[in-house]
Amino acid sequence: MLINKPIKECSSIVTFTLSHYINPSSTPFFLINIQHNKHSSKPLSLSKFSLKKKSFTRIAEMAALNMIDSTFECDKLTYEIFSILENKFLFGYGDSENSKNSVPNSVHFPVRESKPAKHAAGKVRILCIDGAGSTDGILAAKSLAHLEACLQRKTGNPNAHVSSFFDAVAGSGVGGVLVALLFTRGRDGQPMFTADEALKFLTDNRRKISRRPGILRRVLRPESKAEKLFRKTFGECTLKDTVKPILIPCYDLVTRAPFVFSRADALEIDGYDFKMRDVCAATSADPSFVGPTEMVSVDGRTKIVAVDGGVAMNNPTASAITHVLNNKLEFPFCNGVSDLLVLSLGNGESDFNAVKSPSGFVRIAGEGASDMVDQAVSMAFGECRMSNYVRIQSNGIMAKANKGTQVKSCKTASDLLAVSEEMLAQKNVESVLFKGKKVVENTNLDKLELFGGELIKEQERRKTSILPTVVLKNASPSPRTSSATTLSTLSSSC
Repeated sequence: MLINKPIKECSSIVTFTLSHYINPSSTPFFLINIQHNKHSSKPLSLSKFSLKKKSFTRIAEMAALNMIDSTFECDKLTYEIFSILENKFLFGYGDSENSKNSVPNSVHFPVRESKPAKHAAGKVRILCIDGAGSTDGILAAKSLAHLEACLQRKTGNPNAHVSSFFDAVAGSGVGGVLVALLFTRGRDGQPMFTADEALKFLTDNRRKISRRPGILRRVLRPESKAEKLFRKTFGECTLKDTVKPILIPCYDLVTRAPFVFSRADALEIDGYDFKMRDVCAATSADPSFVGPTEMVSVDGRTKIVAVDGGVAMNNPTASAITHVLNNKLEFPFCNGVSDLLVLSLGNGESDFNAVKSPSGFVRIAGEGASDMVDQAVSMAFGECRMSNYVRIQSNGIMAKANKGTQVKSCKTASDLLAVSEEMLAQKNVESVLFKGKKVVENTNLDKLELFGGELIKEQERRKTSILPTVVLKNASPSPRTSSATTLSTLSSSC
């Protein structure tokens, strides 16, 4: 696309014209047309310069001086306009921080704070859910139930669904099961479960999902209760049958590497498309309880031996952010964390003094890794973490609940619901750059309310925007290898 912009006609001596060529697949470049008008009886001489780097201003000035008398000085206003255009088109498209560094030192002009354009692309909304934690997924499910109620109340729509307010979602372990419940398309085209229904599902079936099978059952290896439950719930639905881009990790024992089930990859090639019942069984397969799960893709080309996603990726927030920033097909205008709204849900922290089993130590290791991811993500967001990144997690509640009692006493469904309510009512904890964590004034419920307002604000903004924030991908007619799951190719060839 060619955009011709007359820049300045200097006393009928020289005319500058900026031609901005926009190529979607390459770096924008410019052609400077300099017309020499000093002798009107002679044909105008035309000089063109192709530019891709910072030398835009210097080349323009030199070209002008070569064509006219050496005593002519380029008009200061023209020079400033060139500098502004250089700064705008070559350095971040108006990014204020980069602008200050890229403008020549000899140019001084006032910088005005520009208001966001009506056609701004907006922010991509990401939901991330941790593995089991100390509440077996109840805390995250309870948080989403509160968030969905908030969205329904503020929008005035009693049918508002949490899936309509997020553009991408990731979940590990039981968090992955929760993601599948909320974002898998049902027969009516809508998500199978509301947040309240998903909470009830986890409360009623948590024993089936996480219960350790007996010795005889483990030897004979029949279909476990969890597998039967997932088969009944999801039927023949696959990753392609989700309403939004999802990421659900597991750990592949064949390649000794994380494997991420991705809707984007499934749409590209059937070798990465798996049935949702198998995905849930894989990401929730506690190695100390259930053992590994063998599974194959829909077309039978990819085979993995999977265990709990929490082993390698208990907190999938970093993975989700990386996926969105690098997936330009579905998120074309997302260039950094400032373009994101991220909600990360924890599932409680275990009481270190109450751990007496190998699985308990594995869980604690996963929780430690989750905290490290939270700290890293907070550092990545920097100053905008206050509004763009919200983390909901407990603060020693389980340790207090278990004090002086047996661990099992706080493992009934009603107890976990009560503990989760208490966790949501406590003060929110934020990670501070290089300083650990701090307790803030707002409670976890307050944070969810505020974040719900941001989700609605973004939803309303998109109704008047001409630029799509998200472009959901359809099935690709020509499959291509996806870099997101390159490691999985090894398992299919073994």
